[in-house]
Amino acid sequence: MAVRGLLSFTLEVPDLDPGIRFYSDAGLVADIRGDTAYLRCPDQVRPSIVLVGGAPRKRLHHISLCADELDGMAVAVARNGGKVVASPERFEDGLWVEDPHGMLLQLVDEAPDAPPSATGEAFAINAPGRIVRHGRSAILPKASYAPAKPLRLGHVLVFSPDVLRSVAFVTDALGMGLADRSEDIIAFTCTKQGSDHHVIAFAKSPGVGFHHASFQVNDPDEVGRGGAALLEKAKRGDWGFGRHTIGSNFFHYIQDPWGSWFEYYSDMDHIADYAGWTPTNYSLEDSLASWGPGVPDDFVHNYEADEAPFQQAAMRQTATA
Repeated sequence: MAVRGLLSFTLEVPDLDPGIRFYSDAGLVADIRGDTAYLRCPDQVRPSIVLVGGAPRKRLHHISLCADELDGMAVAVARNGGKVVASPERFEDGLWVEDPHGMLLQLVDEAPDAPPSATGEAFAINAPGRIVRHGRSAILPKASYAPAKPLRLGHVLVFSPDVLRSVAFVTDALGMGLADRSEDIIAFTCTKQGSDHHVIAFAKSPGVGFHHASFQVNDPDEVGRGGAALLEKAKRGDWGFGRHTIGSNFFHYIQDPWGSWFEYYSDMDHIADYAGWTPTNYSLEDSLASWGPGVPDDFVHNYEADEAPFQQAAMRQTATA
């Protein structure tokens, strides 16, 4: 009885067009049906992101997870402070639950996606006494590279008013595992078998909300190239290129049209069997990055819990710049 993987997330947004443009620029493929946009990785059939238009402001609607033994999970949800709810109108069936803070989750009894296959030359680093790349240049002319290609949705980070309670719910009710945390400020949870270091992460905030989605690409070079190219098109918030301490992944974040973030990542720690993993409580100085540029002032701001939408905040920042 456990969550086996992340499928997608759904946002309610005021206008589909900025979201379709942003995520298409990031390398996703859009399928638009009326007031809903389904965005998928190029080599996948299932969408990773669903945008539903016409909302007053951006809001996380739900996260979809694949899981098994849903009947037993329904009992565990109620026992751990959540509740089972009816399927929302227009959405597919499954086990729909609210966590103790009201965040909506859809649980579907299906297998997780197969891991993507790497493309091109393997990323190789020549180091002192360890030459692994022979007779070829590591970097080709810029024109040789195609745009960044997201391979899969790796993880999401959401806001929570009580991070440790959120962790307790997904571990005790949904069968996930605590990978690592930094005090009660941020925590990372994984599945129990064959998992990226984190699948769902939680950051402390006055209310529930969506912080970022992270998409795997082939290697650190593609993280850097993809982030720079998306920033050039989006022309708003940027954090990267850098490397996290917790999870070890290389990252580049670009801010979406509503103040949340899109991350390219590569080289994430892997937890093959959670039984052999020991979580660490990191200091706050290690909670965000090992190295990288300065963190944007609003990187951990929850615009869904703010009285002023992101667009108004962005206008104020522009006016005072």
